Amino acid sequence: MHENGRLGPIEWATAGRPLPGEHVSGDQAIAIGVDDNAALFGVIDGLGHGPAAATAALRAVDALKSARTGRLEVLVQRCNRVLGGTRGVAMTLARVDFGTGDLAWTGVGNVSADLVAKSATGIHVRASARLSAGIVGYRIPEIWPAQVVSIRAGDLIVMTTDGIAEDHLEHIDFAGSATVIAEQILSKHAKETDDAMVLAARHRGVSL
Repeated sequence: MHENGRLGPIEWATAGRPLPGEHVSGDQAIAIGVDDNAALFGVIDGLGHGPAAATAALRAVDALKSARTGRLEVLVQRCNRVLGGTRGVAMTLARVDFGTGDLAWTGVGNVSADLVAKSATGIHVRASARLSAGIVGYRIPEIWPAQVVSIRAGDLIVMTTDGIAEDHLEHIDFAGSATVIAEQILSKHAKETDDAMVLAARHRGVSL
């Protein structure tokens, strides 16, 4: 469960694995372009683990791909409708606008998302996504407009499911590529009791 690519100025990578001993994962990620002017990133955690969790997460991925141009809060609501009858998921979505340098994000459940930068003293967390309690596909709160922050060249978005330990931001190697960062977080911080997924997206400053 390793992918990587480039969307405009954003270099991205994912690294994930199922619960040890299982063959499918309920933790999935998405990284897709939106009208050549933006990128949509997301991490989805199907409740529990195993095939039922994977079914819910993959259905959410399909729903997001088919409606990628919608506002983030609308995308969450769409997933909530589509996932009725499944286990449901936790999910956090982030959209980067290449022209304005805006990062918009929103989440339901416990998929964390942080915007981090390298500082003289180590890792500086510039912003964290606000997460609402609920289960997408079962019961979600009223979805407020997505929080918007600025993203600058060099900044790194890190999104993780709860299968990644909370201290995963402490030793990020900013010299590494997004692929190296995602794989290091997975290898060093994945829990042995759950599926795990990391998405790392680095603003490189220029578009290809």
